[in-house]
Amino acid sequence: MKGYILRRLVWMVVVLFGVAVVTFALAFMVPGDPARLYAGTNASPAAVKIIHHQLGLDRPVYIQFFDYLWRVLHLDFGYSYRYSAPVLPAILQRFPATAELALAGVFFEVAIGLPIGILAAARPGSLWDRITMIFTFVTLAAPPFWLGLIFLFVFGALLPLFPLGGYGGGMPQYLFLPALTLGLGGAAYYARLLRAVLLDILPKDYIRTAWAKGLRERRIIIRHAMPNALTVIITQLGMDLGYFLAGVVVIESVFAWPGIGKQAVDAVFNLDIPLVMGTVLFGALLIVTANVIVDIAYTFIDPRVRY
Repeated sequence: MKGYILRRLVWMVVVLFGVAVVTFALAFMVPGDPARLYAGTNASPAAVKIIHHQLGLDRPVYIQFFDYLWRVLHLDFGYSYRYSAPVLPAILQRFPATAELALAGVFFEVAIGLPIGILAAARPGSLWDRITMIFTFVTLAAPPFWLGLIFLFVFGALLPLFPLGGYGGGMPQYLFLPALTLGLGGAAYYARLLRAVLLDILPKDYIRTAWAKGLRERRIIIRHAMPNALTVIITQLGMDLGYFLAGVVVIESVFAWPGIGKQAVDAVFNLDIPLVMGTVLFGALLIVTANVIVDIAYTFIDPRVRY
């Protein structure tokens, strides 16, 4: 187990290095001059040149890259051009809003998707099963930004039950619509995934033995079938949570949610390269960390798993 964790940690470093290389290369391919944007449209060429030197943009690219890696190893993600502040504190300031939205989105995924999937698997081919398949097909096909706009129009404008976006200091009425929008697509996927897994588990011999003992259907599914389906569900949950924590760009933009995803979009438009690179690297760290935690959790969920 210790050797497996060590290997995964080494791979985390390799993945993060690859992300840093790709992000750095893409950042320098973006058209535009950050120094010109930082200095202003009316700045003279001499002033832009001075800012180029101050920001280190006049050095060779490879020197800038290795300097960036050295600073990242010391948890220095650079200096934001837009906020005139270190990148890491700027990201951490927005991270609680993203974490709140991510956890609420995962809650809706599980609370909606798992019961639907269980009921569909318990009655395959029934009317409820067909309705479930239609629900998953429509919800998975609907783009998140479209769902968000529909929810805003219906529940924010026509029926003013919820605010039209914003954070509101973390109040529940501001969180409900973006979290529901975030969770619906995942709920449909979980319903379909759990249905498929349970349909494969329910014909097993140990399930038939439980039926022969006269156990209730609910007990058979919850106590005997679900534990063997949890491995697949936990895997997807870990991936979703890491992805959500990295910043859900579309949802945060539609609902004006002040998370790191919206901050990254604003940084792209402002050519704030250090902030863009810092956000991408921070998000990659969250995703690979979530995957490692999920892999380690397998041994506690299913004792048959050994590394």
